[in-house]
Amino acid sequence: MLSSFTLISLVGVTLGVLVLVVVMAVYAGMEREVKTRFLGFSPHVLIRPPSLGFGQTGAIEDWQAVAEEARKLPHVRSATPFVSDSVLADCDHWPDPYMFAMVGLDTQDPSQVESIENMLARDDYPGSTADLGLDDRIIISSRLAEGYAVGVGDMLRLYSTGNLRDVMRVYKSTEHPPLREAFSDLWKQTDTLKAAWKPDGDRFSVPLETLTSVYNSLIEISEKNIRDAEREILMELIVTLEDSERNAAGDAYTFSAETKAAIGELVEKLDTTDAGRMDDEAYKQLKTVALPKEAVVAGVYQASMMSATPDIFAPLPLAGSLAGLDTGEVQGISVRLDDPYTASEVARLAEAKFGDGWLIVPWNEQEQFVSFSMLIDQQRVMMYFSLSFIMLVAAFSMMANIFTVTIQKRREIGVMKALGAAPGQIVRVFIYQGMLLGLLGAGLGVAGGRLVVHFRGAIQVFLRQFGFDPFSATITGFNVIPAHNNPLEQLLIGLMAFVLCTLAALVPAFVAARSDAAKSLRNL
Repeated sequence: MLSSFTLISLVGVTLGVLVLVVVMAVYAGMEREVKTRFLGFSPHVLIRPPSLGFGQTGAIEDWQAVAEEARKLPHVRSATPFVSDSVLADCDHWPDPYMFAMVGLDTQDPSQVESIENMLARDDYPGSTADLGLDDRIIISSRLAEGYAVGVGDMLRLYSTGNLRDVMRVYKSTEHPPLREAFSDLWKQTDTLKAAWKPDGDRFSVPLETLTSVYNSLIEISEKNIRDAEREILMELIVTLEDSERNAAGDAYTFSAETKAAIGELVEKLDTTDAGRMDDEAYKQLKTVALPKEAVVAGVYQASMMSATPDIFAPLPLAGSLAGLDTGEVQGISVRLDDPYTASEVARLAEAKFGDGWLIVPWNEQEQFVSFSMLIDQQRVMMYFSLSFIMLVAAFSMMANIFTVTIQKRREIGVMKALGAAPGQIVRVFIYQGMLLGLLGAGLGVAGGRLVVHFRGAIQVFLRQFGFDPFSATITGFNVIPAHNNPLEQLLIGLMAFVLCTLAALVPAFVAARSDAAKSLRNL
């Protein structure tokens, strides 16, 4: 028969193992579900073009050719356009706009549409759909919907932050005089170019030192905040200067007569630009740039505070327009694989295929997932550390219980020793008791933990009746807390409990083995 003290110790071990099994299963389930969500709409491998320089972000014009090359990589299931940006959202009944992350959704990719379908919060927002077509329809997060008090069918106005940056840049550029005056020291280098032309047969030559000085000065001006009209002419001038050949001596560059005439015309244009007229044209263009895009909310998905997901999913044409891209341009290629866990291998092959300058990022190195993974890993370690103390306390309780047993069984211990029992035999008696209790506690704890995990949905519903919900959907993003039973991890937890209980029995066992048989018999 088990004493009440032994039962209390057994319950302590069982509860310690049960709590640790449940919490670790929840963390494992949360990680798997968030990872599944993330991989559902995010690129498994993201291919971005080289930067254009001059402070301009690269874009892909002929993205079909790049996507076709990406499809030739192993394990690739699809290669589609990628667009992502930040936008300001506004609606009629809300006074202030706020900034939200937006991702373009390829509505022609069934896997992306299906993953968004699985995320929709249809219970709270009936009528939600992931069918966006090519119209100005968007899917928003529950965080955005609750913050603006909008739902399916409501209208949102979206302002591109990139466009707003362009507006500020244009306004700033109009505060300066034309580049020939604002950067006169650099622009004066073009005067040396005019005087440096020398006939060279049917061509014209310019000394290497003069051309290098002029070219570097123009590059430096192009990096300044100048008017777009002047920048367009300046960039054309820089490209035209590159249309030359180095002479045999290597001390000069030669140009055709047509190229020399084109360079002269471009320099003349920049020498005679009208700042007022350029500013008027710029302001007319700003009216189009600054206008918002109106989009209808087609669906709402349940957001989670546990992971960073975009607040707005928009069709690629709308996303590209808001990101300031020209028609047909994209920011990158989203490569989806038949096995997402081969992303690092495919990324290395893509780097070798596309060459230097291209940015190739596998999903496990993307900022959103890295921050989530670090958070989950840190919390898991902290929970392991904290909850392990429950089993440690249970082990100390078991040690106290076995100490009590050694006092209660002094006569039996004395009789055994008087009959010739070795100290090792006495030690094994109590160690076997600790091992038995550890085995029972670990087994019952793991079984009970798996049972709680299995019925976690019913338990949540029961707790919500009393106004208590430790796993709110607002925080986790799931109506039923996700969980995943990892048999190996649960075996290790049970083994840890078994070892702790066995070690807890060692101290009282050694004390009992060292007791004097005669004293034990006389004191009874």
